[in-house]
Amino acid sequence: MIVSHLELVDFRNYPAATFDLTDGTTAIIGDNGQGKTNLAEALAYLSTLSSFRGAPADALVRAGADQAVIRATVRHDEERESLVEAELVLTGRNRVQVNKQKLQRVRDLLGTVRVTVFSPDDLIIVKGGPGERRRFMDDTLVALATKYDAIRLEIDRIVKQRNTLLKQAQKSGLRGDDLPDDVAVTLDVWDARFTEVADQFGYARATLVSRLTPMVHEAYEQLADTPTPIELTYEPEWRRTGLLAALQAARSLDVRRGVSTVGPHRDELSFAINGLPSRTHASQGEQRTLALAMRLAGHRLVTERTGSAPLLVLDDVLSELDDGRATALLKHLPAGQVVITTASELPPAARADRIIRIVAGEVVAD
Repeated sequence: MIVSHLELVDFRNYPAATFDLTDGTTAIIGDNGQGKTNLAEALAYLSTLSSFRGAPADALVRAGADQAVIRATVRHDEERESLVEAELVLTGRNRVQVNKQKLQRVRDLLGTVRVTVFSPDDLIIVKGGPGERRRFMDDTLVALATKYDAIRLEIDRIVKQRNTLLKQAQKSGLRGDDLPDDVAVTLDVWDARFTEVADQFGYARATLVSRLTPMVHEAYEQLADTPTPIELTYEPEWRRTGLLAALQAARSLDVRRGVSTVGPHRDELSFAINGLPSRTHASQGEQRTLALAMRLAGHRLVTERTGSAPLLVLDDVLSELDDGRATALLKHLPAGQVVITTASELPPAARADRIIRIVAGEVVAD
């Protein structure tokens, strides 16, 4: 898959701009605040339909405009090409079209464009809370197979409905071991549905971690240039007993707190470097290297499983690395299309096929 052309209209700080990207490496160079990360954000938006910076859709519309447009030409193979267009509006529903045909559901775009983004904020995968690591696992699953997006949304819906019921029971002063029949039966129904989808999702996460682990180990060793034991652990207690049994055991606690305390929405993925927890014992350099290794491993797995390399975006990552790790990263980049954004000139190892310079949301040289 190759994104050969990108057009932005009223997106972030771009009134109107077009970019022709090479099949190899395109470098986007500009001072801070000129729009480099905005460009990376636009490319990634077409992949996930969300901002990797966590911004709401209305923040992506340029100040003073009513809507933003992201338009990309995507080449899937020598004979097949798609025109993908996303319209982000301040009010109402965003719209997505593929070859001028409106998609009935926005998420139907998932899988049409695949993008892997490396950014300085990736450090949060290692240093942040469990939710960040769950997001990494789930985003990777969706990149592998779009059905996991529907499963993730269904789990969110079930947890929301179950929590509403638990809060009502809590406010009524009920206890988990002595619920009225109607409340207990309703909880049983939600628990059964929760178990059905959660078991499937937990298995998918466990399989994903098993496949990623050797790839993360290899990528870390390449970046650090030294053999280093890396461990990824995903072993939620509810998967040992089965979610239904875990929910029944936790019912009294859930009613008392008014929330669902067990399930895939509470899972943790933990990392260890040299046998020690990376979140608390690793240096900043080790944590950043691990985060990069996670992204590289996810990118490699998606490439192997789908048969097509996602577009790889390095958004201002080189400035966060020492010279040795920056050179190692560039040396071991996987084959495929790459976009690198940077505020400084590229190191020789980058070997860019095209350089585009940006000033205040405008292309000044190509």
